[in-house]
Amino acid sequence: MKKQVCRSPMLALLAALSCTAFAAEAPQRLDKQGEQAYRLQQPLQDFYDTAFVWSDAGRAEPSLLDMDELARRLAGYDVIFFGESHRHPGIHLQQQRLLRALHARHPAMIVSLEQFERDVQPVLDGYLAGKLGENALVDDGRAWDNYRPSYRPLVQFAKERGLPVIAAEAPTWAISCIGQQGLAVLERFTPEERSWVARELDTGPGAYRDKYMKFQSGAATHGGGAAMSEAAKARAERSFAAQVARDETMAEAIAEALQKKPGAKVLHLNGNFHSAAFLGTAERLQRRLPQLKIAVIDPVEVTDPKLPSFAGAALKEGTVLQLVYPNPESFAPGEDQSAWVRKVMAKRTANACKYAPASAPAAAPKS
Repeated sequence: MKKQVCRSPMLALLAALSCTAFAAEAPQRLDKQGEQAYRLQQPLQDFYDTAFVWSDAGRAEPSLLDMDELARRLAGYDVIFFGESHRHPGIHLQQQRLLRALHARHPAMIVSLEQFERDVQPVLDGYLAGKLGENALVDDGRAWDNYRPSYRPLVQFAKERGLPVIAAEAPTWAISCIGQQGLAVLERFTPEERSWVARELDTGPGAYRDKYMKFQSGAATHGGGAAMSEAAKARAERSFAAQVARDETMAEAIAEALQKKPGAKVLHLNGNFHSAAFLGTAERLQRRLPQLKIAVIDPVEVTDPKLPSFAGAALKEGTVLQLVYPNPESFAPGEDQSAWVRKVMAKRTANACKYAPASAPAAAPKS
C-alpha cells in the first residue's frame, strides 16, 4: 500500500490531521510545594480549562480527577453543592457536564437553583411542562440576566428528561426587608409571602456567623481593622439575618424536594459562600436531614494561570476543589466607578422592601 501523501494546499489543515500524528499533551499533575501549597504542572490555558482536586475536605491525599471519575465518586452522595463564582464560564460549563455525568449514573436527579426564587416555582414548573415558553420563564420567572448562557443548558437538560428543577432562593424583596428591618418584619408578611421564606431561621453563634461577621467588619472598616460603630454593628446583624434567611430557605427547599422524591439525588447550584467549608446552606440542610451524605465543590480562582497553585488550607473548603482561570479585575487602577455605583443603587431601589419600617410615619393622603 502506498503511503498517503497530502498535496493540496487548500487541504493543509486536513493534511495536518490525517497525515501527521500529533504527540499527546502531557497529563496534568499535582505537585506539593512545601507543607502549605500545591501546584499544577501544566498551566490553565483559558477560562474553560479546569482541574478538579479531590481530598474529601483534607481527609485524603489530594488527587486530580477527570469528569468521569469525579461523577463516579459523587454519585455516592445524596446532595452535591456546586459552589460557583457567579458568571465564570468555566464553572458553568463544568456544572452542565457534571449534571449529565451524574444523570447517566443515577437518573433520579433533582436540579436545585439559587438563581430562581421560591415564589416563581409555578412559572418554572410551567416551562418544564411545556406550557410556557422561555420568554415567560425569563421575564415572569425573574431569571438572572445571565440565565441563557449560564443556566439554560441545565434547565433544558432537566426539561428534556423530566427532572424536577427547584426554585430554591427566597424572593429578593423579602431578603431586602430583613436586611433593612430585621427578622421581625416577617410578622407583617401575608401567609403566602411568609411561605417563601424558611420557617426555621437560626441566627445563633457558630462558625458561619463568625465568618460572615468577619467579612462584614472588613467591609465596614474598609479593611483597616478599626472597630465597627454601633450603627455598623446593627446593620451587620440585620445583614446576617438576611443571609441566614437565604441559606435556610434554600436548605428547606432542598429538604422538601427530597422528601417528595425519596431516593433522588440533588445537584444544587449556589454562590460558593453559601456552601464553602460545609457551612451556610449545606450545614442547615444537614441539620434538617442529618442522614444525608453531602458533598461540596468549591471553586478556586488561581492567582497565576501560568503557574496555577492553591494553599493547602483551601482543601477544607470542599470535598472537591475546582481550580479555574481568574476573572479579570472589575476596574482598572484609577477608573471612575461612579456610574457602576449608581447602577447598583438603582437595582437595590428596585428590590426595596414593600413594607415601610413600623416607626415610619404614614404617608399623607393625596389630595
